[in-house]
Amino acid sequence: MSIKVQYLSKHYDKQKAVDEVSFEVKPGSILGFLGPNGAGKSTTMRMLTGYLKPTSGSAQLCGFDTQTQSLDVRRIIGYLPENTPLYTDMYVKEFLLFVANTYKLQNPEHKVKDTIEAVGLGAEQHKKIHMLSKGYKQRVGLAQAIIHNPQVLVLDEPTSGLDPNQLTDIRELIKKLGKDKTVILSTHIMQEVEAVCEEVIILNKGRIVANAEITELKKQHQSSSLEDIFRKLTF
Repeated sequence: MSIKVQYLSKHYDKQKAVDEVSFEVKPGSILGFLGPNGAGKSTTMRMLTGYLKPTSGSAQLCGFDTQTQSLDVRRIIGYLPENTPLYTDMYVKEFLLFVANTYKLQNPEHKVKDTIEAVGLGAEQHKKIHMLSKGYKQRVGLAQAIIHNPQVLVLDEPTSGLDPNQLTDIRELIKKLGKDKTVILSTHIMQEVEAVCEEVIILNKGRIVANAEITELKKQHQSSSLEDIFRKLTF
């Protein structure tokens, strides 16, 4: 398995933000990671990426333990958090070159050029990041997440702030990336999930309430609407 999570929990005093979550994701899968606000999605993703220490339980990415082998995990993972931290006084190309050099990539200029083309930043590459629209800043965030060709991608609201044309482009890019990577995609847009994902996990109050292929989930609930199933399980 590319991702293996066992009884992962995060408690803040008496509040159980994530409560004994367990799941597995196969290589080459795009998993929709769903839940209402406060369900524990972002907390779980931060634990998977090594940015947050769990209270209990374990998570492995490509065989590396997120707690004891965090450097190995960071080499094979790409992470786009909900609020992407960017050095906004840097130029787009300059920032991505900085990221490429941080990963000690070979031919960093070539990697930057290919990544800029992949996410559609060609016309913006010589601008400072603070001059960009929210949608283009989101593209810069996605670019820094994929520049080192990670095996696992964790994307928290990757299409936030994009216009319909940009939305289509990024969805297609995520589908393309999912052919040879493992992708966890968190979003509130059900149409987006159905467009790019085959499997979904739905969290509610820190616990998994559904973990299945979308087609199987619709059969179980005798519904053609993922949105209706989501509302039923999280209301």
